Amino acid sequence: MRESDLVGAELTLLGRLPDASNTALLTDLRAADGRRRYGLYKPIRGERPLWDFPDGFLAHREVAAYLISEAGGWRVVPPTALRDGPLGVGSVQLWVTATPGEDGTPQADPRNLRPVPSEVDVIVTTSRHLPAGYLPVLTGQQSAGSRVVIAHADTPELASVAVFDAVLNNSDRKASHLLRDAGNRLWGVDHGVSLHVQDKLRTVLWGWRGQPLPAADVQRLQILRAALGSQTEPGSDQSGLVAALAELLTRAEVAALQRRVEHLLSTGVFPEPPHEWPAVPWPPL
Repeated sequence: MRESDLVGAELTLLGRLPDASNTALLTDLRAADGRRRYGLYKPIRGERPLWDFPDGFLAHREVAAYLISEAGGWRVVPPTALRDGPLGVGSVQLWVTATPGEDGTPQADPRNLRPVPSEVDVIVTTSRHLPAGYLPVLTGQQSAGSRVVIAHADTPELASVAVFDAVLNNSDRKASHLLRDAGNRLWGVDHGVSLHVQDKLRTVLWGWRGQPLPAADVQRLQILRAALGSQTEPGSDQSGLVAALAELLTRAEVAALQRRVEHLLSTGVFPEPPHEWPAVPWPPL
């Protein structure tokens, strides 16, 4: 089901996600051709005001993140669209599930949906070394003396998510926002607190800090830079992406996005954790 299908699909509410900080509703989506999928509907009227994100709406940022992911070629955000629903306008995103053989197609009982494996682990060890394939993020110590390490997988696809988060200025990349579907494809969800003008990057993916960006992501950044173009004056022609983002974000936020892309391309490395604000969201998992 594509973004365009989400807008026209018949939407039926199935239940609320109890752990969500804002209203998030599991839905049944039936496309015009009869295809059915689960979706996640986040109505604007269910958003709680945030003092550090006073402009715009979280639903708009969810959709903007999807457009940026598609334009740059990351394709890490599930199809997401802005549309009307039973509780008014909001974002609707295809549901990611790891249920074997289903790939998001509704089952008889939606409670059969099960959590997917996390890309981030808490590792308890007495060794100074992590298992192969992991990069450390945070280190602590138990009362018994064992080390406790929050670490993430060292994989190219996860590194690409880290680059994408730097582009978005994602302030809430928790482990639970990284999901794999039945085909083992990695997805990133929950981008409502992204795309701020001020630097607010908070993530559990700091393992590559200071390292050169992967060549594939440099190419994605170049593609996104071309799609964004340069900041335009009011009333002048805008690219398709900039025009779409202008419906969702402020001009200052679009300009800040362009600056972040330019900065990443000019430095060519993963950003370092900030000192002025918390670098890791809480809880991290």
